[in-house]
Amino acid sequence: MNDDTREKRWQDHLPRSLPRYALLVCLALVVVSLGVVLMPARPPVPAQPPFSEQARAAALAETVRLKEAGSQLGSAKQHGSKDGSAPSADGPSAGAGNPAIERTVTLLTTQAQALLAPGESPADATGAAAAGSGQATPPATSTATPAPSVTGAPSAGQSSAGPSAAPLPSTAAGLVTALAKSGNQRLADAAVADGGLARLLAAVGTAQLLQASALAAGTGTAAPAADVASPQPSGTCPSPPASSHSDDGQSAAGQSGPGQSDAGQSGPEQSDAGQSAAASSLGGALAAVVRTEAQTIYGYQVALPRLGGDAAKSAAKELARHDTLLAGAESLSRLHCSAVPPREAGYTLGQSFLASPVAGLGSLEAATLPAYGDLVALSEGDTRQWAIAALLGAGKRAVLWGADPGALPGLDPSTLTSRPAG
Repeated sequence: MNDDTREKRWQDHLPRSLPRYALLVCLALVVVSLGVVLMPARPPVPAQPPFSEQARAAALAETVRLKEAGSQLGSAKQHGSKDGSAPSADGPSAGAGNPAIERTVTLLTTQAQALLAPGESPADATGAAAAGSGQATPPATSTATPAPSVTGAPSAGQSSAGPSAAPLPSTAAGLVTALAKSGNQRLADAAVADGGLARLLAAVGTAQLLQASALAAGTGTAAPAADVASPQPSGTCPSPPASSHSDDGQSAAGQSGPGQSDAGQSGPEQSDAGQSAAASSLGGALAAVVRTEAQTIYGYQVALPRLGGDAAKSAAKELARHDTLLAGAESLSRLHCSAVPPREAGYTLGQSFLASPVAGLGSLEAATLPAYGDLVALSEGDTRQWAIAALLGAGKRAVLWGADPGALPGLDPSTLTSRPAG
């Protein structure tokens, strides 16, 4: 009797609508689960491309844009005062058929082909030029050394209006300004980008600055400033740690000084062999610069007695500059714990050099470009900035003596990945 009473009391405590509540809860769970299944998931936010890829794409977009501007300017009819308007500030020589404009378009076409990524077509580059920014933006957390100070150029990552916000240059003066601005930006990006792409960007920027000056001279417009601040090499090779053991001195070559961020510096996770290989690559590039500069100095010393007038003054000035460059390359070699090649007593110069010392100096200057291009690719930080400034200086001196540094100074076009034609 007591048991029956207890069971009845327990049933009285339970709500009579409990089964109904349970059914409603089950239905709610079914509806929620269906909503979760049917609701599409948010697409993942695409990762930001690496800075080097941003810099390449920006260089390509701006180069294509400038090429289009040059093509339009070169094919435009010369108006003069035919329509009664004021004559162009560029002068009559700045219109169609001007060789300087044609050379500019040819140079930009070559550079655009070199900047194409594998599998990318010129049509893709044209679309990028219409919508791209023309300037790369490095991550805010980048620890790279700031870009070299270039006259009139924004630093790498500095915000600026993109090509889509500005019309194409319609005059020779406008094209000169835009070409110089693009060249400055390419050099600023080259100071931050990865090795191989840094060399390409430095080559593109150097050629664009040189062509801006040539275009200004060929169209009678004001020449833009084209100078890069060059850091002064200083410091000595740091002593190897006491725990390192090396019979051939390789450990010293793999060390980096405090605050040093050039090639050869590596994290603790890298092997000793990797550190030595990186240091050897940088040391080899510096040794090549030392040898090239020593040979160039010898050439100037031979050419000076055979020159006169303004050519002799220019040669004496550039000889002093090469003495400074050689001393800088030797200082950087010691800073990176690399052996400094001994200076030779003399070098062999062909009869053509003696017969035409001006052309010979141009050839010597052009021969220094690949050495500096290699150093740009294999270095970082102040050493790369020094190499970028030296590359631009070598290009300007080659032009001074009548040599053509090409569309990609310091870079052999045959080493580039095959690009689609067009």
